[in-house]
Amino acid sequence: MSIDTIEFDRIADLARLEFSEQEKNEIVAEMERMIQFMEKLNELDVSGIEPTYHVLDFKNVFRQDRVGKSMPLEETLSNAPNVKQVFFSVPKVIS
Repeated sequence: MSIDTIEFDRIADLARLEFSEQEKNEIVAEMERMIQFMEKLNELDVSGIEPTYHVLDFKNVFRQDRVGKSMPLEETLSNAPNVKQVFFSVPKVIS
């Protein structure tokens, strides 16, 4: 696979980006080096290697979801600057 300035112009147009000719040539050269590196990785034999989702063997670290003792409603709302009925009242942030 290779990228040329015509392909780069098409991608830049889709992304609504503008570059000078010098920038365009530098970026195309850099992208070409990246593509060559990725093609080099394709040469590796990974037939006996199982795919991994993460390099570390993580397990689920979440605690069990259990109902527990909660704070009384009056105490919860006591420090709120604005309260409506039994809810926190916050300013509207979406117009």
